[in-house]
Amino acid sequence: MKLTALFLIPLAASAAEGDAFFRERVEPLLKQRCFECHSHAGKIKGGLVLDSRSGWQAGGDSGAALVPGSLEKSHLIEAVRYANPDMEMPPKAKLPESEIAVLEEWVKRGAPDPRETVAVAKAVKKTGVDLEEGRKHWSYQPVRDTAPPAVHDQAWPLNEVDAFILAKQEAAGLQPGPEAGAHAWLRRVTFDLTGLPPTEAEIADFVTDRSPKAHERVVDRLLSSRAYGERWARHWLDLVGYAEQIGTEGKVFAEHAWRYRDYLVESFHQDKPFDRFIREQLAGDLLPAASPQERRENLIATGFIVLGDVDINAIDKLKMEHDFVDSQVSKVGTAFLGMTLGCVRCHDHKFDAIGQQDYYALAGMFRSTKTTFKTGHGIWSNIQRVPLPKLEEDQVAARSHDQKLAGWRKEKQKLEAESKALGDKPDAAGKKRLDELKKELTALELRIGHSEYFHPGKPQAIAVQDTEKPTDMRVTIRGNPYALGDTMPRGLVRVAMWGSQPKIPAGQSGRLQLADWIADARNPLTARIAVNRVWQKLFGEGLVRSVDYFGTRGDTPSHPELLDHLAHRFMKEGWSQKKLIRTLALSRTYRLASGNPPSKDPENKLLTRMNRQRLDAESIRDAMLVASGRLAAPVGGPGLPLEFPENITGLPLKEKQDVHPQFSLKKERESQAVERTLYLPVVRTGTQPGTARLRDVFDFPQPAQFTSKRSETTVPTQSLYLLNADLIRERGEDLAKTLLAIQEDDAARLARLWLRVLSRPITAAECEDALAFLQTSKAFGETPAWTELARALFGTNEFLLRF
Repeated sequence: MKLTALFLIPLAASAAEGDAFFRERVEPLLKQRCFECHSHAGKIKGGLVLDSRSGWQAGGDSGAALVPGSLEKSHLIEAVRYANPDMEMPPKAKLPESEIAVLEEWVKRGAPDPRETVAVAKAVKKTGVDLEEGRKHWSYQPVRDTAPPAVHDQAWPLNEVDAFILAKQEAAGLQPGPEAGAHAWLRRVTFDLTGLPPTEAEIADFVTDRSPKAHERVVDRLLSSRAYGERWARHWLDLVGYAEQIGTEGKVFAEHAWRYRDYLVESFHQDKPFDRFIREQLAGDLLPAASPQERRENLIATGFIVLGDVDINAIDKLKMEHDFVDSQVSKVGTAFLGMTLGCVRCHDHKFDAIGQQDYYALAGMFRSTKTTFKTGHGIWSNIQRVPLPKLEEDQVAARSHDQKLAGWRKEKQKLEAESKALGDKPDAAGKKRLDELKKELTALELRIGHSEYFHPGKPQAIAVQDTEKPTDMRVTIRGNPYALGDTMPRGLVRVAMWGSQPKIPAGQSGRLQLADWIADARNPLTARIAVNRVWQKLFGEGLVRSVDYFGTRGDTPSHPELLDHLAHRFMKEGWSQKKLIRTLALSRTYRLASGNPPSKDPENKLLTRMNRQRLDAESIRDAMLVASGRLAAPVGGPGLPLEFPENITGLPLKEKQDVHPQFSLKKERESQAVERTLYLPVVRTGTQPGTARLRDVFDFPQPAQFTSKRSETTVPTQSLYLLNADLIRERGEDLAKTLLAIQEDDAARLARLWLRVLSRPITAAECEDALAFLQTSKAFGETPAWTELARALFGTNEFLLRF
């Protein structure tokens, strides 16, 4: 007779029989298997105790552990059966089938338990959020088409933006300050739109242009340049947590991340409509494509979801997956919705009308999306890679690449043959040559391995796809993926909705519906968030200063009508960021000088002047390259070259590269010394490599975070860097040699130096002082003298600040 047959007692058994069954069979099992983690004498994991009747009745964080008479509704039975990989108890090993049968029979009997109820003080928490009350907040109100207000000084506004700004100032008894000079405005707008300083020729063209359309010509020229796309791509990369390294725990190379960076450059350069941009970022793999090129862009765009800090080396893969989903939900909340969603993983939002139902409605979409995969080598995982449609340019590049590979392989065979010919016991000269051959072969193998890995005939992108069986996600109690609560259907954030939840087709994650909802003109948040970010980049502070958070504890708009006017206009004009920036950059408000604020408005919320801003790290480095005439044409492509495989013994080179391709941080490519900073490698651990180290000194954002507004610190290390770094000396020497190569006298060269570094003419007093310095310093050589003068200018506040 099977052991389980011993316990097939009729359900109508008496209470005494049930109590006896519990005492003889169930209680000893609970003590042996469960009390260590679920009793008052032991631990109380997940808030569940099983040493009293009231313990399993009250249950833990996920509710009652048992539903008497129902095996399907009892969490305890689900856990011991190991039916759900996210909830398996005991965690170390599954119970024998005979013991599981005892617990199942106990539940079938109605879970008789003669033990006394133990009174346990338990705080009762009200669940749910008040959506009706939450929707009263200003940010969830529909965007209004607000008309510009009337102003007394009708001659001052150049466009509608100025009318909104001036009306607030007049109401407060204030008036705008003076306009910036021509040189200051040109330097400001060039840095803001392209991240680069104006050249000597551009300065001369503008200051001599007496046309009323002079400002328009400058703005249009800047917006049409590729440098504009590079500048605004970097802003978006801050929000993505972009790096060419996958996690912070290991130096794992994100070898295809550069495709997403280059996709952003092209998207901003071509002024891709922002609503389309959103849909590609969140669901590009689910969008139809009219051509292989469009399909390629759609796939690359989904790098937004998967590029970020994920500890793929984590031993607990289930926790890794849940943490990665959490970062994706948080990123969407920050970038598009101005919501802090990360805290809702464990509980309803403390201040906003966002509940766990909303969090897990979104989380289910990303849990139903392929983002990581197992490599097949046991413990290893990696980020999802997707093959890209091949284009004709790939085939051309592949043929050229194969020719190079063939040459290197032939050279390798030749070296191997020479090495073999030297024999096992060469003489002294032979030993020396053998050592040389080993070094040459090692370098050649690495070159061949690198070239095979990055073969252009096999284009791939770090991107996503839906899983085979998308499903809804269960609540994780206190964020613990092993303590599960109710299942939440996939859907949208209810407080910002205007209708019913969308129907997600069978077999889809729901990301397409999420993208459509965020990019819908009826969404009260998306356009406001977008235009506020652009305003912050141009004016230093947003109309809503908490640019990432539009919730109840965030800042309220300083000019709510202007915010809605811009948001409505942004959508009406085809979600064009270039048109929005053009409107703002050509306003009189943007032309204001950056003087001292009036006492009535010390924080300059009413914008009577322009806010001063420190140049970001990239602009500081790039400006020195422009001044010295060394900035190279953009190249794109990988920033970190593959150099050596992960130190995994027992695997051949190719398999090591497939597991964890590695990269070198020792030095950058020779060409990178003069490439734009955007194209330099970005790593998550340690200092940034090569000349990119300047970023660490000047507040480059931590790539593991999502940042829209960078910090601007003033610390001694910045001054020390500007005084001592090789980068500053090298760029100063480049600039000195460039100036000395021009057949002019020193006064003319000084005029050029000031224009190149400070974007303005040199004053008479400055010229006199500089000539005196050069006269006393030329004893050490003409080039060193000019180098020191250039370095001095690179260290001034006027160079580091955008006025």
